[in-house]
Amino acid sequence: MNEAQYPIGQYQFKPYSDSVKSDWLADILFLPQEVENALLNLDEAQLHTPYRPGGWTLHQVVHHLADSHINAYTRFKLALTEDQPIIKPYDENKWNELSDIDIVPINTSITLLHALHARWHATLKNLSEQEWERTLYHPGSKKIMTLWNLLGMYAWHGKHHTAHILYLRNKNNW
Repeated sequence: MNEAQYPIGQYQFKPYSDSVKSDWLADILFLPQEVENALLNLDEAQLHTPYRPGGWTLHQVVHHLADSHINAYTRFKLALTEDQPIIKPYDENKWNELSDIDIVPINTSITLLHALHARWHATLKNLSEQEWERTLYHPGSKKIMTLWNLLGMYAWHGKHHTAHILYLRNKNNW
């Protein structure tokens, strides 16, 4: 496995427990601050450096997190209010090629992440074990997924991309 591509390893599903739930909800709540801390004192040239050959720049990673987690929040809300909704996949690479990614400063996406994650955490923190078993259908992967699995995936996703930033910082002694 490529350390630059998967610095914390790939997502590993864990069965429901109050302890795991507490950890994953904390990951959701604190991600924006962790991303902000990881980016502290980086200059524009550093922000426009890819974390690995062929990978996104740190600037793109931050905007991707906002895009991805907006979609995630929507997916959770749909699954909580509809019976097994079919979600809309999107092409994250094409989203990362749109003009807003180049012209909007990353602090806009960091601010968005702070607000979004506060709302997302508030939505999730009091769900019952039964509600975590609600499902949605992902037509891209052709899988029915539980909210519990999605929580784990997105808790991992935030840590995964924060680790990309930290990996590049450490590699280049920034």
